[in-house]
Amino acid sequence: MKPFVPERISLASGAGGRAMRNLVESIFLNGVTSPPGAVGADAMDDGAAIPLGNQWLVMTTDSYVVKPLFFPGGDIGRLAICGTVNDLAMMGATNVLGLTCGIIIEEGFARSDLERIQASLQAACAEAGVHVVTGDTKVMARGELDGVVLNTAGVALCERVVRDCTLQPGDRLVVTGTVGDHGMAIAALRADVGIEGDLRSDVAPLRSLIAAVLNAVGEGVTAMKDPTRGGVASALFEMAQKSGVSLLLDGPAVPIRHPVRATAELLGIEPLHVANEGKALIGVRPEALETVLAVLRAHPLGRDAAVIGVVTSGRPGEIVLDTGMGKRLLHEPEGEPLPRIC
Repeated sequence: MKPFVPERISLASGAGGRAMRNLVESIFLNGVTSPPGAVGADAMDDGAAIPLGNQWLVMTTDSYVVKPLFFPGGDIGRLAICGTVNDLAMMGATNVLGLTCGIIIEEGFARSDLERIQASLQAACAEAGVHVVTGDTKVMARGELDGVVLNTAGVALCERVVRDCTLQPGDRLVVTGTVGDHGMAIAALRADVGIEGDLRSDVAPLRSLIAAVLNAVGEGVTAMKDPTRGGVASALFEMAQKSGVSLLLDGPAVPIRHPVRATAELLGIEPLHVANEGKALIGVRPEALETVLAVLRAHPLGRDAAVIGVVTSGRPGEIVLDTGMGKRLLHEPEGEPLPRIC
């Protein structure tokens, strides 16, 4: 059956989940093919991978339209760098050759805010150990754009490509830290919600964290994905469906900070559907699990790492959520419940 796409595109079609996947599959991938031996756009992974001698050249690109531009824990500049570095890392590509950055600016945008974004962008590059090597600038008339839009791309090398479609029955599902922080920080800011506790985005570059894990266990890592738009639920659904496996998710084991949970309950949002910008989901072979957890928890970005589920051989794409008081199916979200989250 052909994926359904409405005659007029809605915000849901850009927010991760089923609606965005339908848009991409039915329009942008229509007739698209990949080079021989390559992982191309039709794979709908975190990037593309092209064979290059005995290595792989990995490429990714993303655009950022987050609103507001500045939020607790970050801004659009930091988000753009970290998002691109993390997409490369999710494919095992931690040897980053360089990034690009294109910026489109609305006429009348404050120079001070532009300088603030650029400083944040440079600081994120330094933190991640990467460089922006080329870019582009455009200005649009007042009212034709909402402030600033950033586009970044990245190129990296790796010896082994890690896919999001290679989970195996028996694999353990590991999340590298607490979930829902980014989305709930922005939601609380937009809604002017006063919750006791510090609500901050988790936006961070995962390059060194993932490199440490891969160096420690190699093929003990079977699959990876960062749970951005659509959150943990959307990312796990994609991984399960592509891998032809089912997942048993341990709800109480999913690490969620109290302010995030409280804000989600107040706004009626499922935390598992909320975007993260500094976390990874990792499929791990059982024999490598203890090593992976030790490596993650020794890193500042992995201190709250947890085992949240196991891969099973049930119905492909099915996710069973064990709430601790019973089991139910976890459905794929139609899209991120908060538009313009990244």
